[in-house]
Amino acid sequence: MSESDLSVFAHLMRRAGFGAMRSELDGLAAKGYEDVVEYLINPERLPEFEVDLESRYFGNEGRRGAGGWIYRMVNSERQLEEKMALFWHHVFATSEAKGAHNYASNDQIDLFRRVGLSDLRTILIELSKDPAMIFWLDNNENRRDEPNENYGRELLELFSMGVGNYTEEDVKMCARAFTGWTFAQAIPFYPHGRYPVDFVFRDDDHDYGEKAFLGETGRFNGEDIIDIIVKQPATARFISRHLYSFFVADEPHVAAWNDTPPQDPEAIETLVKAYFDSAGETRSMLRALFNSDFFKDARLKKVKSPTELVAGIIRLVGTFRLPEPGLGGYYAGAATAMGQRLLYPPTVEGWHTGQEWIDGGTLNQRVNFAVKEIGDYAKPGVRAIIEGVGPVKSSSELVDRCLDLIGPISVSAETRDALVRHADRLSQEEQDSRVVLMLQQIVATREFQLA
Repeated sequence: MSESDLSVFAHLMRRAGFGAMRSELDGLAAKGYEDVVEYLINPERLPEFEVDLESRYFGNEGRRGAGGWIYRMVNSERQLEEKMALFWHHVFATSEAKGAHNYASNDQIDLFRRVGLSDLRTILIELSKDPAMIFWLDNNENRRDEPNENYGRELLELFSMGVGNYTEEDVKMCARAFTGWTFAQAIPFYPHGRYPVDFVFRDDDHDYGEKAFLGETGRFNGEDIIDIIVKQPATARFISRHLYSFFVADEPHVAAWNDTPPQDPEAIETLVKAYFDSAGETRSMLRALFNSDFFKDARLKKVKSPTELVAGIIRLVGTFRLPEPGLGGYYAGAATAMGQRLLYPPTVEGWHTGQEWIDGGTLNQRVNFAVKEIGDYAKPGVRAIIEGVGPVKSSSELVDRCLDLIGPISVSAETRDALVRHADRLSQEEQDSRVVLMLQQIVATREFQLA
Protein backbone atom coordinates (compact mmCIF):
# COMPACT_ATOMS: atom_id res chain seq x y z
CA MET A 1 0.00 0.00 0.00
CA SER A 2 1.54 3.30 -1.09
CA GLU A 3 1.88 6.33 1.18
CA SER A 4 -0.67 8.21 -0.93
CA ASP A 5 -3.18 5.44 -0.32
CA LEU A 6 -2.47 5.33 3.40
CA SER A 7 -2.73 9.10 3.66
CA VAL A 8 -6.41 9.06 2.68
CA PHE A 9 -7.11 6.55 5.47
CA ALA A 10 -5.18 8.74 7.91
CA HIS A 11 -7.25 11.72 6.75
CA LEU A 12 -10.48 9.75 7.18
CA MET A 13 -9.56 8.66 10.70
CA ARG A 14 -8.57 12.18 11.76
CA ARG A 15 -11.94 13.50 10.62
CA ALA A 16 -14.29 10.56 11.35
CA GLY A 17 -12.42 9.66 14.53
CA PHE A 18 -9.47 10.87 16.56
CA GLY A 19 -6.62 9.61 14.43
CA ALA A 20 -4.85 6.26 14.31
CA MET A 21 -1.44 4.70 14.85
CA ARG A 22 0.35 3.48 11.73
CA SER A 23 -0.32 -0.17 12.60
CA GLU A 24 -4.06 0.60 12.74
CA LEU A 25 -3.92 2.35 9.37
CA ASP A 26 -2.26 -0.66 7.76
CA GLY A 27 -5.14 -2.83 8.96
CA LEU A 28 -7.76 -0.36 7.74
CA ALA A 29 -6.14 -0.04 4.32
CA ALA A 30 -6.37 -3.79 3.88
CA LYS A 31 -10.17 -3.53 4.13
CA GLY A 32 -10.61 -0.91 1.40
CA TYR A 33 -11.76 2.68 1.78
CA GLU A 34 -15.49 2.32 1.16
CA ASP A 35 -15.69 -0.68 3.49
CA VAL A 36 -14.00 1.33 6.25
CA VAL A 37 -16.52 4.12 5.70
CA GLU A 38 -19.35 1.60 6.11
CA TYR A 39 -17.91 0.31 9.37
CA LEU A 40 -17.50 3.85 10.67
CA ILE A 41 -21.05 4.95 9.83
CA ASN A 42 -22.52 1.68 11.16
CA PRO A 43 -20.88 1.52 14.60
CA GLU A 44 -23.25 -1.21 15.74
CA ARG A 45 -21.06 -3.58 13.71
CA LEU A 46 -18.19 -2.86 16.10
CA PRO A 47 -17.81 -3.99 19.73
CA GLU A 48 -19.57 -1.90 22.35
CA PHE A 49 -17.38 0.16 24.62
CA GLU A 50 -16.61 -1.47 27.99
CA VAL A 51 -18.58 0.89 30.22
CA ASP A 52 -18.00 -1.14 33.40
CA LEU A 53 -14.25 -0.55 33.34
CA GLU A 54 -14.75 3.14 32.64
CA SER A 55 -17.28 3.48 35.44
CA ARG A 56 -15.07 1.76 38.02
CA TYR A 57 -12.36 4.35 37.44
CA PHE A 58 -14.30 7.51 36.65
CA GLY A 59 -17.27 6.83 38.91
CA ASN A 60 -20.73 5.65 37.97
CA GLU A 61 -22.26 6.63 34.65
CA GLY A 62 -23.61 9.85 36.04
CA ARG A 63 -20.19 11.23 37.02
CA ARG A 64 -17.93 10.33 34.10
CA GLY A 65 -17.32 13.92 33.07
CA ALA A 66 -14.82 15.14 30.51
CA GLY A 67 -12.05 12.76 31.58
CA GLY A 68 -14.23 9.71 31.07
CA TRP A 69 -15.33 11.01 27.68
CA ILE A 70 -11.74 11.55 26.50
CA TYR A 71 -10.89 8.03 27.68
CA ARG A 72 -13.74 6.73 25.51
CA MET A 73 -12.65 8.84 22.52
CA VAL A 74 -9.21 7.28 22.78
CA ASN A 75 -10.32 3.68 23.23
CA SER A 76 -13.72 3.11 21.66
CA GLU A 77 -13.66 1.19 18.39
CA ARG A 78 -16.80 3.14 17.53
CA GLN A 79 -14.79 6.21 16.64
CA LEU A 80 -17.47 7.95 14.59
CA GLU A 81 -20.00 7.44 17.38
CA GLU A 82 -17.79 9.49 19.69
CA LYS A 83 -17.03 12.05 16.97
CA MET A 84 -20.75 12.52 16.32
CA ALA A 85 -21.36 12.99 20.04
CA LEU A 86 -18.76 15.77 19.95
CA PHE A 87 -20.38 17.23 16.82
CA TRP A 88 -23.87 17.37 18.32
CA HIS A 89 -22.47 18.61 21.66
CA HIS A 90 -21.22 21.63 19.71
CA VAL A 91 -24.38 22.13 17.62
CA PHE A 92 -26.82 21.49 20.49
CA ALA A 93 -24.67 23.12 23.12
CA THR A 94 -25.68 22.79 26.77
CA SER A 95 -23.45 23.45 29.76
CA GLU A 96 -23.10 22.13 33.27
CA ALA A 97 -22.38 25.73 34.23
CA LYS A 98 -26.15 26.20 34.44
CA GLY A 99 -27.48 22.68 34.87
CA ALA A 100 -24.90 21.51 37.44
CA HIS A 101 -26.34 18.01 37.13
CA ASN A 102 -23.76 15.40 36.10
CA TYR A 103 -26.30 12.73 35.22
CA ALA A 104 -28.22 15.01 32.88
CA SER A 105 -25.05 16.14 31.09
CA ASN A 106 -23.70 12.63 30.64
CA ASP A 107 -27.11 11.29 29.64
CA GLN A 108 -27.22 13.90 26.90
CA ILE A 109 -23.87 12.71 25.50
CA ASP A 110 -25.22 9.14 25.63
CA LEU A 111 -28.26 10.40 23.73
CA PHE A 112 -26.00 11.75 21.00
CA ARG A 113 -24.21 8.39 20.83
CA ARG A 114 -27.52 6.56 20.57
CA VAL A 115 -29.25 8.65 17.89
CA GLY A 116 -26.49 10.81 16.44
CA LEU A 117 -26.39 8.93 13.14
CA SER A 118 -30.15 8.56 12.75
CA ASP A 119 -32.59 10.88 10.97
CA LEU A 120 -32.94 14.49 12.01
CA ARG A 121 -36.57 14.05 13.06
CA THR A 122 -35.60 11.44 15.64
CA ILE A 123 -32.64 13.53 16.80
CA LEU A 124 -34.71 16.69 17.31
CA ILE A 125 -37.54 14.88 19.09
CA GLU A 126 -35.10 13.19 21.47
CA LEU A 127 -33.32 16.51 22.00
CA SER A 128 -36.62 18.21 22.82
CA LYS A 129 -37.25 15.60 25.52
CA ASP A 130 -33.75 15.81 26.97
CA PRO A 131 -33.75 17.20 30.55
CA ALA A 132 -30.36 18.89 30.12
CA MET A 133 -31.62 20.81 27.08
CA ILE A 134 -35.02 21.53 28.64
CA PHE A 135 -33.36 23.12 31.67
CA TRP A 136 -30.64 24.89 29.65
CA LEU A 137 -33.22 26.69 27.50
CA ASP A 138 -35.95 27.01 30.15
CA ASN A 139 -38.58 24.83 28.53
CA ASN A 140 -39.49 23.62 32.03
CA GLU A 141 -40.91 27.15 32.39
CA ASN A 142 -42.87 26.96 29.11
CA ARG A 143 -46.52 26.71 30.17
CA ARG A 144 -49.84 27.08 28.42
CA ASP A 145 -50.71 30.43 29.93
CA GLU A 146 -47.09 31.66 30.23
CA PRO A 147 -45.15 30.53 27.14
CA ASN A 148 -41.36 30.76 27.25
CA GLU A 149 -39.82 31.20 23.82
CA ASN A 150 -36.19 30.30 24.58
CA TYR A 151 -36.23 26.73 23.32
CA GLY A 152 -38.52 27.44 20.37
CA ARG A 153 -36.28 30.27 19.23
CA GLU A 154 -33.02 28.29 19.43
CA LEU A 155 -34.63 25.23 17.84
CA LEU A 156 -35.23 27.36 14.76
CA GLU A 157 -32.20 29.64 14.88
CA LEU A 158 -29.35 27.34 15.93
CA PHE A 159 -30.61 23.75 15.83
CA SER A 160 -32.36 23.38 12.48
CA MET A 161 -33.00 26.26 10.06
CA GLY A 162 -30.88 29.31 10.76
CA VAL A 163 -31.67 33.01 10.84
CA GLY A 164 -33.73 34.38 7.98
CA ASN A 165 -35.85 31.29 7.38
CA TYR A 166 -38.67 31.90 9.87
CA THR A 167 -40.58 34.78 11.43
CA GLU A 168 -41.12 35.96 14.99
CA GLU A 169 -44.63 34.59 14.74
CA ASP A 170 -43.18 31.17 13.89
CA VAL A 171 -41.10 31.37 17.07
CA LYS A 172 -44.21 32.09 19.14
CA MET A 173 -46.14 29.19 17.57
CA CYS A 174 -43.18 26.86 18.06
CA ALA A 175 -42.98 27.78 21.74
CA ARG A 176 -46.70 27.14 22.22
CA ALA A 177 -46.33 23.68 20.66
CA PHE A 178 -43.69 22.71 23.24
CA THR A 179 -45.65 23.84 26.30
CA GLY A 180 -45.82 21.07 28.90
CA TRP A 181 -42.57 19.41 27.72
CA THR A 182 -40.60 19.31 30.95
CA PHE A 183 -38.93 16.92 33.40
CA ALA A 184 -39.81 15.31 36.69
CA GLN A 185 -38.48 16.79 39.89
CA ALA A 186 -35.10 15.20 40.59
CA ILE A 187 -34.57 13.12 43.70
CA PRO A 188 -32.83 15.32 46.32
CA PHE A 189 -29.04 15.28 46.17
CA TYR A 190 -28.59 14.45 49.86
CA PRO A 191 -27.85 11.97 51.34
CA HIS A 192 -27.15 9.53 48.47
CA GLY A 193 -25.99 11.72 45.57
CA ARG A 194 -27.57 12.50 42.22
CA TYR A 195 -30.01 10.37 40.25
CA PRO A 196 -31.11 10.49 36.61
CA VAL A 197 -33.79 12.95 35.56
CA ASP A 198 -36.72 11.88 33.38
CA PHE A 199 -38.74 13.71 30.74
CA VAL A 200 -42.44 14.18 31.43
CA PHE A 201 -45.27 15.68 29.39
CA ARG A 202 -47.70 17.71 31.48
CA ASP A 203 -51.03 17.62 29.70
CA ASP A 204 -52.51 20.38 31.82
CA ASP A 205 -49.67 22.73 30.83
CA HIS A 206 -49.93 22.10 27.07
CA ASP A 207 -51.51 24.55 24.66
CA TYR A 208 -53.86 22.54 22.42
CA GLY A 209 -54.99 25.58 20.47
CA GLU A 210 -54.60 26.11 16.73
CA LYS A 211 -51.20 27.31 15.54
CA ALA A 212 -49.91 28.68 12.21
CA PHE A 213 -46.29 27.63 11.62
CA LEU A 214 -44.15 27.97 8.48
CA GLY A 215 -47.23 28.23 6.29
CA GLU A 216 -49.16 25.32 7.84
CA THR A 217 -52.04 25.48 10.30
CA GLY A 218 -53.26 22.95 12.87
CA ARG A 219 -53.40 22.02 16.53
CA PHE A 220 -49.70 21.27 16.49
CA ASN A 221 -47.69 19.72 19.29
CA GLY A 222 -43.89 19.58 19.45
CA GLU A 223 -43.58 16.51 17.23
CA ASP A 224 -45.80 18.13 14.58
CA ILE A 225 -43.55 21.20 14.62
CA ILE A 226 -40.48 19.03 14.09
CA ASP A 227 -42.24 17.20 11.24
CA ILE A 228 -42.67 20.54 9.51
CA ILE A 229 -39.10 21.70 10.27
CA VAL A 230 -37.38 18.65 8.83
CA LYS A 231 -39.21 19.06 5.49
CA GLN A 232 -37.75 22.52 4.90
CA PRO A 233 -34.95 23.03 2.33
CA ALA A 234 -33.46 25.55 4.75
CA THR A 235 -33.08 22.78 7.34
CA ALA A 236 -31.32 20.48 4.88
CA ARG A 237 -28.90 23.28 3.93
CA PHE A 238 -28.29 24.27 7.55
CA ILE A 239 -27.45 20.76 8.75
CA SER A 240 -25.38 20.14 5.61
CA ARG A 241 -23.31 23.22 6.30
CA HIS A 242 -22.74 22.14 9.90
CA LEU A 243 -21.52 18.73 8.72
CA TYR A 244 -19.30 20.32 6.09
CA SER A 245 -17.77 22.73 8.61
CA PHE A 246 -17.11 19.98 11.16
CA PHE A 247 -15.89 17.20 8.87
CA VAL A 248 -14.54 18.90 5.73
CA ALA A 249 -13.32 22.49 5.99
CA ASP A 250 -13.67 25.34 8.46
CA GLU A 251 -16.58 27.67 7.72
CA PRO A 252 -17.29 31.03 9.38
CA HIS A 253 -19.15 30.80 12.69
CA VAL A 254 -22.84 30.00 12.35
CA ALA A 255 -23.90 33.55 13.20
CA ALA A 256 -22.45 34.69 9.84
CA TRP A 257 -24.16 32.10 7.65
CA ASN A 258 -27.14 34.24 6.73
CA ASP A 259 -24.76 36.75 5.10
CA THR A 260 -21.84 34.54 4.06
CA PRO A 261 -22.41 31.83 1.44
CA PRO A 262 -20.74 28.42 1.83
CA GLN A 263 -17.26 28.12 0.37
CA ASP A 264 -18.25 25.01 -1.62
CA PRO A 265 -21.90 25.30 -2.73
CA GLU A 266 -21.68 22.11 -4.82
CA ALA A 267 -20.60 20.10 -1.77
CA ILE A 268 -23.51 21.51 0.22
CA GLU A 269 -25.92 20.54 -2.56
CA THR A 270 -24.49 17.00 -2.55
CA LEU A 271 -25.27 16.75 1.17
CA VAL A 272 -28.71 18.34 0.74
CA LYS A 273 -29.54 15.71 -1.88
CA ALA A 274 -28.40 12.94 0.49
CA TYR A 275 -30.58 14.50 3.20
CA PHE A 276 -33.76 14.39 1.12
CA ASP A 277 -32.96 11.03 -0.49
CA SER A 278 -32.72 9.45 2.98
CA ALA A 279 -35.45 11.35 4.86
CA GLY A 280 -32.84 13.35 6.74
CA GLU A 281 -30.61 10.48 7.87
CA THR A 282 -27.23 11.71 9.11
CA ARG A 283 -25.64 8.32 8.35
CA SER A 284 -26.50 8.65 4.65
CA MET A 285 -25.25 12.23 4.53
CA LEU A 286 -21.92 11.14 6.02
CA ARG A 287 -21.65 8.25 3.56
CA ALA A 288 -21.94 10.77 0.72
CA LEU A 289 -19.51 13.13 2.47
CA PHE A 290 -16.73 10.66 3.29
CA ASN A 291 -16.80 9.06 -0.17
CA SER A 292 -16.72 12.40 -1.99
CA ASP A 293 -13.76 13.97 -3.73
CA PHE A 294 -14.37 17.23 -1.86
CA PHE A 295 -13.75 15.37 1.40
CA LYS A 296 -10.71 13.42 0.20
CA ASP A 297 -9.17 16.63 -1.16
CA ALA A 298 -9.79 18.60 2.04
CA ARG A 299 -6.63 17.77 3.94
CA LEU A 300 -5.18 20.55 6.10
CA LYS A 301 -8.36 22.61 5.74
CA LYS A 302 -9.47 22.38 9.36
CA VAL A 303 -7.88 23.46 12.60
CA LYS A 304 -8.07 20.58 15.09
CA SER A 305 -10.23 21.43 18.04
CA PRO A 306 -8.47 21.13 21.42
CA THR A 307 -10.32 17.89 22.11
CA GLU A 308 -9.35 16.46 18.73
CA LEU A 309 -5.73 17.44 19.31
CA VAL A 310 -5.57 15.95 22.82
CA ALA A 311 -7.37 12.68 21.98
CA GLY A 312 -5.41 12.35 18.73
CA ILE A 313 -2.05 12.73 20.48
CA ILE A 314 -3.02 10.14 23.11
CA ARG A 315 -4.02 7.68 20.37
CA LEU A 316 -0.82 8.41 18.44
CA VAL A 317 1.49 7.73 21.40
CA GLY A 318 -0.54 4.67 22.39
CA THR A 319 -1.15 5.36 26.07
CA PHE A 320 -4.18 5.17 28.35
CA ARG A 321 -5.55 2.00 26.81
CA LEU A 322 -6.63 1.32 30.40
CA PRO A 323 -7.68 3.96 32.94
CA GLU A 324 -4.67 5.43 34.71
CA PRO A 325 -4.12 8.26 37.18
CA GLY A 326 -3.96 11.60 35.43
CA LEU A 327 -6.28 10.98 32.52
CA GLY A 328 -9.32 12.64 34.02
CA GLY A 329 -7.75 15.83 35.31
CA TYR A 330 -4.64 16.37 33.23
CA TYR A 331 -5.94 15.66 29.74
CA ALA A 332 -9.35 17.25 30.18
CA GLY A 333 -7.51 20.20 31.73
CA ALA A 334 -5.15 20.38 28.76
CA ALA A 335 -8.09 20.74 26.37
CA THR A 336 -9.57 23.40 28.65
CA ALA A 337 -6.32 25.36 28.62
CA MET A 338 -6.46 25.29 24.82
CA GLY A 339 -9.97 26.77 24.85
CA GLN A 340 -12.41 23.85 24.94
CA ARG A 341 -13.83 22.69 28.24
CA LEU A 342 -15.99 19.69 27.44
CA LEU A 343 -19.52 19.83 28.87
CA TYR A 344 -19.08 23.58 29.34
CA PRO A 345 -19.57 25.27 25.94
CA PRO A 346 -19.46 29.03 26.45
CA THR A 347 -22.90 29.83 24.97
CA VAL A 348 -25.85 28.18 23.23
CA GLU A 349 -23.91 28.78 19.99
CA GLY A 350 -21.22 26.33 21.08
CA TRP A 351 -17.57 27.17 20.48
CA HIS A 352 -16.12 29.48 17.85
CA THR A 353 -14.05 27.07 15.79
CA GLY A 354 -11.48 27.10 12.99
CA GLN A 355 -8.80 29.76 13.27
CA GLU A 356 -10.49 31.08 16.40
CA TRP A 357 -9.04 28.09 18.24
CA ILE A 358 -5.63 29.67 17.73
CA ASP A 359 -4.14 32.68 19.50
CA GLY A 360 -0.75 33.33 21.07
CA GLY A 361 -1.67 31.66 24.36
CA THR A 362 -3.58 28.66 23.08
CA LEU A 363 -1.03 27.92 20.33
CA ASN A 364 1.67 27.78 22.97
CA GLN A 365 -0.45 25.36 25.02
CA ARG A 366 -1.12 23.17 21.96
CA VAL A 367 2.52 22.94 20.91
CA ASN A 368 3.87 22.36 24.42
CA PHE A 369 1.33 19.60 25.04
CA ALA A 370 2.14 17.78 21.80
CA VAL A 371 5.92 18.17 22.24
CA LYS A 372 5.77 16.78 25.79
CA GLU A 373 3.66 13.75 24.88
CA ILE A 374 5.63 12.76 21.77
CA GLY A 375 8.92 13.27 23.61
CA ASP A 376 8.47 10.29 25.93
CA TYR A 377 10.54 7.40 24.57
CA ALA A 378 8.67 4.91 26.74
CA LYS A 379 5.27 5.46 25.15
CA PRO A 380 4.40 2.50 22.89
CA GLY A 381 3.42 4.62 19.91
CA VAL A 382 6.67 6.57 20.10
CA ARG A 383 8.67 3.34 20.37
CA ALA A 384 6.87 1.97 17.31
CA ILE A 385 7.78 5.04 15.27
CA ILE A 386 11.44 4.88 16.39
CA GLU A 387 11.64 1.24 15.37
CA GLY A 388 9.77 1.93 12.14
CA VAL A 389 12.18 4.66 11.07
CA GLY A 390 15.20 2.38 11.36
CA PRO A 391 18.59 3.33 9.90
CA VAL A 392 18.51 6.36 7.61
CA LYS A 393 21.17 7.64 5.21
CA SER A 394 20.31 11.33 5.12
CA SER A 395 18.45 14.12 6.87
CA SER A 396 15.87 14.11 4.08
CA GLU A 397 15.20 10.43 4.62
CA LEU A 398 14.81 10.95 8.37
CA VAL A 399 12.25 13.71 7.81
CA ASP A 400 10.28 11.73 5.25
CA ARG A 401 10.21 8.57 7.36
CA CYS A 402 9.00 10.51 10.42
CA LEU A 403 6.32 12.33 8.43
CA ASP A 404 5.19 9.01 7.02
CA LEU A 405 5.01 7.19 10.34
CA ILE A 406 3.47 10.01 12.38
CA GLY A 407 0.68 10.36 9.77
CA PRO A 408 1.24 10.05 6.95
CA ILE A 409 0.92 13.83 6.86
CA SER A 410 1.82 16.26 4.09
CA VAL A 411 3.70 19.47 4.74
CA SER A 412 4.57 22.41 2.54
CA ALA A 413 7.93 22.59 0.80
CA GLU A 414 8.88 25.42 3.15
CA THR A 415 8.07 23.33 6.23
CA ARG A 416 9.89 20.29 4.86
CA ASP A 417 13.00 22.36 4.12
CA ALA A 418 12.95 23.71 7.67
CA LEU A 419 12.63 20.16 9.05
CA VAL A 420 15.56 18.97 6.91
CA ARG A 421 17.70 21.84 8.18
CA HIS A 422 16.74 20.90 11.73
CA ALA A 423 17.63 17.27 11.01
CA ASP A 424 21.06 18.37 9.79
CA ARG A 425 21.69 19.89 13.21
CA LEU A 426 20.76 16.57 14.83
CA SER A 427 23.31 14.56 12.87
CA GLN A 428 25.49 13.88 15.92
CA GLU A 429 22.61 12.69 18.11
CA GLU A 430 22.05 9.03 18.94
CA GLN A 431 19.44 7.56 16.55
CA ASP A 432 16.55 7.27 19.02
CA SER A 433 17.12 10.87 20.11
CA ARG A 434 17.25 12.07 16.51
CA VAL A 435 13.88 10.48 15.79
CA VAL A 436 12.19 11.83 18.92
CA LEU A 437 13.60 15.33 18.46
CA MET A 438 12.40 15.28 14.86
CA LEU A 439 8.93 14.11 15.95
CA GLN A 440 8.82 16.98 18.43
CA GLN A 441 9.68 19.40 15.65
CA ILE A 442 6.93 17.93 13.43
CA VAL A 443 4.19 18.26 16.07
CA ALA A 444 5.19 21.90 16.48
CA THR A 445 4.55 22.63 12.79
CA ARG A 446 1.56 24.51 11.44
CA GLU A 447 0.45 21.43 9.48
CA PHE A 448 0.18 19.26 12.59
CA GLN A 449 -2.34 21.69 14.06
CA LEU A 450 -4.56 21.01 11.05
CA ALA A 451 -6.70 17.97 10.33
